Amino acid sequence: MYKPSKFFLSLLCLSGLVLTVSCSATNPDNISQNQASPSTTDVAQSNPCASKNPCASKNPCASKNPCASKNPCASKNPCAAKAKSVGGPLAQEIQDKPVLVDVFATWCSACKNIAPTLSQLEKDYEGKVHFVVLDVSDKATTAEAEAKAKELGLSEFLSANKSQTGMLTIVEPKTGKILAQHRNNPNLADYKTVLDTALTQ
Repeated sequence: MYKPSKFFLSLLCLSGLVLTVSCSATNPDNISQNQASPSTTDVAQSNPCASKNPCASKNPCASKNPCASKNPCASKNPCAAKAKSVGGPLAQEIQDKPVLVDVFATWCSACKNIAPTLSQLEKDYEGKVHFVVLDVSDKATTAEAEAKAKELGLSEFLSANKSQTGMLTIVEPKTGKILAQHRNNPNLADYKTVLDTALTQ
């Protein structure tokens, strides 16, 4: 029976070792994890969208909303900017009581609508409030209204409100401040609340 020599066995083992090492070095399945695929951290660091999302960090709609920061309707409301004064203090003879100014015309439907309210106010506040009627029905009455307005310190007010017939305006006479102003509003409580407050001050 043939027995291989020790030399032959050593050579065979050495060949097997070389083959194993060679296969291990060239096996693509045995490549290290870092070489096979980058880690999640590497992807996140190299991904510009993950680290610097322009929509998340610098949203132009969130940071510079023209409607939220500078609302033109809120800051420049033509109704809010409307004059809150008749132009200055009223005449000395009517500074002792609140003044209710009625811009009136015979042809004005709004004036007819608020007539019962005005009549009730005149009864409830007789001797407590000055009622001033500026009649602009025609040229003659308008001229008279302008003369009266000039005498009472209401010229600027009448000039700005000649066309606002059916409007009742409550004025603090010492400063000329407009406390309330309503056009074609027959709600009695809207006027009484303001007048009652003015009378207690």
